[in-house]
Amino acid sequence: MDLQRMLGLCRSQQWGIDDLDWEVPARSFEREDEIAVVQYFTDMAGIELLAGALFEVQQQKSDDPLLREIFASFVKDERRHSQVALRLAAHYNRHHYRSYRPNPALVRFRPRFVEVVRQAAPGVANLYITTGELLLDIALLRSLDDFVDDPMSRQAMRLINRDESRHIAVDYHMVAYYASDAYAELEARQNPRNALDLARQGFALTRFIASAAPFFRDVFFTPLDRVDPSGHRLLEAFKRIQLLGQKPSIARHPFSRFLSLMQELYEHPLAGIVLGPAIVRFLGLDPRVIGRLYDDEEARRAARMSVDALAAEALAVKSQGARFSKARRRRRPLRERVGSWLAARI
Repeated sequence: MDLQRMLGLCRSQQWGIDDLDWEVPARSFEREDEIAVVQYFTDMAGIELLAGALFEVQQQKSDDPLLREIFASFVKDERRHSQVALRLAAHYNRHHYRSYRPNPALVRFRPRFVEVVRQAAPGVANLYITTGELLLDIALLRSLDDFVDDPMSRQAMRLINRDESRHIAVDYHMVAYYASDAYAELEARQNPRNALDLARQGFALTRFIASAAPFFRDVFFTPLDRVDPSGHRLLEAFKRIQLLGQKPSIARHPFSRFLSLMQELYEHPLAGIVLGPAIVRFLGLDPRVIGRLYDDEEARRAARMSVDALAAEALAVKSQGARFSKARRRRRPLRERVGSWLAARI
């Protein structure tokens, strides 16, 4: 990635809330749909502020002046997105059926996520951030915009998605950087780990995990079940996350190996029966997105591609509509799964 060119885009593609035409009449919804839409935009405002806080931590940690300025622009972007989301919530709140506040799971999760990013190794923190950005951009924002299906939402989401595309491109760039040999050597020389650092990271991660499941369920998975009942965009977002982990330089990262182990145990015909529910609770994810969402050829292709190419492909998915390119797999009965596992080894 040409960081100087990216910084130029960050500067030239700035926009303001008043650039949008807020005089566009709001479409009418049925009661339950209006309540859902207003709540989702209210939660979106909180998610965007959380993203801004995470980018602010990355800005503070970076020694590269170009990256520091890029991350500073991202913080500005996310704060603007939050303000737009609140305006959209007010725009569609035509009947004032109830009062709206950010989801309590989001409120509890925010400081714990920020603390993990602050305390964890940068590579781990960046993987979490990239996952959140992909889930937000590929799945939630696009599906919410389609569900609202209104000119006011369209013009706002067009500009927000343009900003988020820059964010994801840099997220992928940072994933590659933190997985590089050069960074590993630099980290070993400049930031040797001690027992106290590891204890702090472990404590922050434990608190994060404890609040992750209700956050993902209430703020992402449940809303997506309403605005994208096919589940295609949810699966596509997590597929992109999984394919990124097929890059050899990323796959060898300890955290990536840990996630791969969780996936293998979850899909194992025997271990999955015993450990599956515990893995779901520990990861805080919907069971639909824990198993493999790609085939062998896609894995080999992703391993050969550059990280920039993978980022470009992920960004292209956003404009393709709600289609998941691999058939969703049902969880087979125990007898069938054990039989297949034994047959493969006889």
